[in-house]
Amino acid sequence: MARIEVVMPQMGESITTGTITKWHKAAGEVIELDAILLEISTDKVESEIPSPIQGKIVELLYPEGTTVDVGRPIAIIEDDMNASVEAAPTKAAAPAAAKTEAPKQETAKAAAPAPAAVEEDKEEEGGFRFYTPLVKAMAKEAGVALSELKNIKGSGAAGRVNKADLEAYVASKGKGGSSAPAAKSAPAGSSAPAGVAQTRGSDRVEIVPMDNMRKAIAKNMVISKQTSPHVNSIDEIDMTNLVKSREKIKNDFKKREGINLTYSHFVLYAIVQALKEHPLVNASIEGDNIVVKKDIHLGCAVATPTGLVVPVIKNAGDLNLTGIARQLDILATKAKTKKLTMDDLSGGTYTFTNNGSFGTLIATPVILQPQVGIFCTGVIKKRVMVTEDDSIAIRSMMYGTHTYDHRLIDGELGSKFLASVKHHLETMNPENLI
Repeated sequence: MARIEVVMPQMGESITTGTITKWHKAAGEVIELDAILLEISTDKVESEIPSPIQGKIVELLYPEGTTVDVGRPIAIIEDDMNASVEAAPTKAAAPAAAKTEAPKQETAKAAAPAPAAVEEDKEEEGGFRFYTPLVKAMAKEAGVALSELKNIKGSGAAGRVNKADLEAYVASKGKGGSSAPAAKSAPAGSSAPAGVAQTRGSDRVEIVPMDNMRKAIAKNMVISKQTSPHVNSIDEIDMTNLVKSREKIKNDFKKREGINLTYSHFVLYAIVQALKEHPLVNASIEGDNIVVKKDIHLGCAVATPTGLVVPVIKNAGDLNLTGIARQLDILATKAKTKKLTMDDLSGGTYTFTNNGSFGTLIATPVILQPQVGIFCTGVIKKRVMVTEDDSIAIRSMMYGTHTYDHRLIDGELGSKFLASVKHHLETMNPENLI
């Protein structure tokens, strides 16, 4: 028998911490191998973390909402399914835990306290009170003293003050009130909502704290706009022939590959061909140098319940239409099930986003740094058009937007790239590509 430590996983070279957003199991419960133990969030990705072993959970060392260093133990699991494990509150490992362990059981660092998990308020009468580093940091930023924290009734585990409690308290202070009495009047065991309704003057508002992913998206969008002078070239693309061809082959493709053949697959393929014809678009800027990428790693924006992620189809230039469809299906499934890794999200050289899936006609997206371009498609709609022979016809039309960094790509190249994507979409024969 042994007790195994589960540590905060490394989600990428640049990631040094992760935030525990949800525990799926409690101390004392049995967990199967590869069953989801918890969910974590970094500034780039949210992931579900499976259990590395089958056993019983001895202790969860950190409460939800705590940011923990990579490699630090976050849970202890006993590998004996029949072991008698006494449920313990979710908190930092205490030295007392070592006294209850059988002499033959082995746990690497099991008895060592985890000082980063909580902070103690040693001035509180009648014992200690614990605060997570997140709450301590928020309190410091908001100018809330430790003595004030003691007056807040916590809604977290064991009455601990959590992020929502502190935000409600700070919001109340901003109105000139005190949140301590209000907290005492709340029903025992109630938890603060994610969005806290507030009144500012005559306006009713709801304050909803950003999660890690939304904060990262906001930060990256601001940086991109400050870095790149964005220019947009827009054209309408006649998708009529492609729509008809897709209808002919989509059922056979689904039977063969188990994947729905979508218009995004065709657009991605067309973008790859255009990047081969205009390699300067597949580049980045480093200082005064232009770095032209020889490999095409194509990012594709995927909407998830928690925000937009951009997994990358690696070496897309070596794939045919079927290969692109397969890779995108794998990445989209991983995105929606929170299985994406940092490798899945890294290394993109150009990006595609499909706003047409939301019914949008035209959009002008933001470039994903350090790339110098992004392609966006709108919804495909039937419209009455005048053809080249001056006849009137109903055609399936779609707007395409090429957004590019004007530091490197001038209007001529930006428009030629768009024209290349348009040409490939209007002339390709899908039956020869799959």
